[in-house]
Amino acid sequence: MSLAHYGVLFLDELPEFDRNALEVMRGPLEDRKITISRANCTLTYPCNFMFIASMNPCPCGYANDSVNKCTCTPQQISKYVKKISGPLLDRIDLHIEVQPVEYERLQDDAYAEDSKSIKERVNQAKKIQKERYLEYNVLSNSELTQPMIKKFCKLNNDAQSLLKDAFKQYGFSARTYTRILKVARTIADLAKSENIEIEHIAEAIQYRVLDKKISKEN
Repeated sequence: MSLAHYGVLFLDELPEFDRNALEVMRGPLEDRKITISRANCTLTYPCNFMFIASMNPCPCGYANDSVNKCTCTPQQISKYVKKISGPLLDRIDLHIEVQPVEYERLQDDAYAEDSKSIKERVNQAKKIQKERYLEYNVLSNSELTQPMIKKFCKLNNDAQSLLKDAFKQYGFSARTYTRILKVARTIADLAKSENIEIEHIAEAIQYRVLDKKISKEN
C-alpha cells in the first residue's frame, strides 16, 4: 500500500485474496497512512493511493451472462460476494458492473467519445476543484472533510429526498452517504454545474452496485 503512495493499487480477483489481508486495508484507505507495530519499534508509512479492484460476479464467472450458463448455486454466489465485507465496500467510491460485450457491438461504428475529449473534461473538473479548495489545502473532492462536505455538497429538496429514499431502501451507512455526496460533487463538476442536482445524486447512487446486491440478499 505504501509503495502505491500517490499511485494506483490494483487487486485483480478481489475475493480470492485472504479476507484478513483485505480487512487490514480499511484503516489505511480511510487515514491514508499505515502503521506497523513490532516488538522493538512502530513505523508509520504514507499510503494515499487510488484503490482499484476487479471480481467476477460469481465463482464460475458467468452469472447474468446471456450466452454462457452459470453453474453456481445461489448459496455459492452469496458466499462469494460476501467475501468482500460491508465496511470495506464503504471505503470504495464506485462499484461498477460490467456486462459482456456482444460481437455486434464490437463491429458497431457508433460514435464514442475520444480519449482527448474525456481528458479535457477531467482536467477542467480538476481545475474547478483546485480553485474551489485553494484555501483548504486539498486538491480534489475525495479529500473533503466532514465540515467541507456540509459547505460544498449542499443538496436541494429533490436531491435530498432521493438520497434519503435510497439510504432507507439499501441500508447505506453514514460513510457511504458521504461517499455518494463526494462522487455527486465530482459528477456535477464534470457537468460544469455549480450545484449538485438530482440527476447527479441519482448517478452517484447507481455506482453502488454491490451495496444494493448485498442488501437484497440480506
